[in-house]
Amino acid sequence: MANGYATVSLFIIGTEITRGIISDKHGHLMAKELTTLGYHVNRVIIVPDDGSIGPLLRECVKETDIVMLTGGLGPTSDDMTRNVVAELAGVPLVQDEAAFAHLYSRIGERIHGANQRQVCFPQGFKVIENPKGTAPGFSGEIPVDVNGSIHTVLCYAMPGPPVEMHEMFYNRILPELSQFVGHEGVGRDEFSCFLTPESKLEDICGECALDSILWGTRAQEHRISLYLNGGSSETRNEMAKRISGRIGQGLLFGGDVETVDLLSRNLEEKHMTMATAESCTGGLVSKLMTDCEGSSAWFWGGVVSYANEAKQHFLDVSPGTLEDHGAVSGDTVLEMAENLLQQSQVDFTLSVSGIAGPSGGTEEKPIGTVWLGFASKRFAPVAVRLNFAAILLGYFYVNGADLLDIVDTWQYI
Repeated sequence: MANGYATVSLFIIGTEITRGIISDKHGHLMAKELTTLGYHVNRVIIVPDDGSIGPLLRECVKETDIVMLTGGLGPTSDDMTRNVVAELAGVPLVQDEAAFAHLYSRIGERIHGANQRQVCFPQGFKVIENPKGTAPGFSGEIPVDVNGSIHTVLCYAMPGPPVEMHEMFYNRILPELSQFVGHEGVGRDEFSCFLTPESKLEDICGECALDSILWGTRAQEHRISLYLNGGSSETRNEMAKRISGRIGQGLLFGGDVETVDLLSRNLEEKHMTMATAESCTGGLVSKLMTDCEGSSAWFWGGVVSYANEAKQHFLDVSPGTLEDHGAVSGDTVLEMAENLLQQSQVDFTLSVSGIAGPSGGTEEKPIGTVWLGFASKRFAPVAVRLNFAAILLGYFYVNGADLLDIVDTWQYI
């Protein structure tokens, strides 16, 4: 590939967007990140899933160095991105055997039929892995005739769903674009921020800004990703320390991190096992933990006990505790955690009980009140009252941290 890339055109494909059902966020996100790397984004075009991208793309490639497309890579007949790009590049669509084998391992015989479209790519193009979904992306060069002179345009195609597109853009495409001549000089660090609203994090970044560092955020399902761009590595680290000091201890981690990754990896490294006792969360903590690959090595099991009778029967919670303090209390979650620890003989237990709403709250225990209990063979049991943060606090607990001190620094939950 040539290295003299300077201009980028973005195509956002989706009938839901052109009809106003959902709004486009891909264009804004990519334009901001590419501009930070020194690229000039000369257009952002939104088109429906009806093939109308063909003529627009044919004209666009005459005036740009890179074209990036999101959407239209699914299994249905209106997912036409791969066909349009192949036609423009003058090559046939061919099945990639490695992609076929990978998809077959995930969905089995369902691959035959419409799903098989997802493993066909323009001949000569590189497949881009999609660990978050079934449709891989692809990249390659499109030869373009401009007044009798042939030049090549670099093309990237990504799936449309945000979780899939974000993973591919940030982890696979952006690092490649940053290595081209003229764009490799911008330093960039990624952080994962927990339990902090995106608007509040934006305000704190402005207050903690250093030198010429630019920052960007994107909301994910359980966290906010924060990107610091420019300046020296030392300056970016110093800005990150300032931000961490403002939002609270243990809420900012370097890299692309989930709380379940923090806790599960820690348990695996320490050869520890865990169990959960849940009330208001209905098994959500157990579900998140067992989503992790290899969780059977360290996850013993969980008890979901909504009714007081269930807490007494399965977790030996004292009727007196429930009567005197209520199901949503520090005393109750401590008994839940400690009794499950004895029953399971694991290394660490985590319990949760709260008032999820929309009814059931009181002045003393308003809707949203959550008590978390922690017990282990190594540390004294602890109960903490706050909004839901069980897994993150579990990570700190198994590392011997003082949970009450940590929570005291959390300003926004």
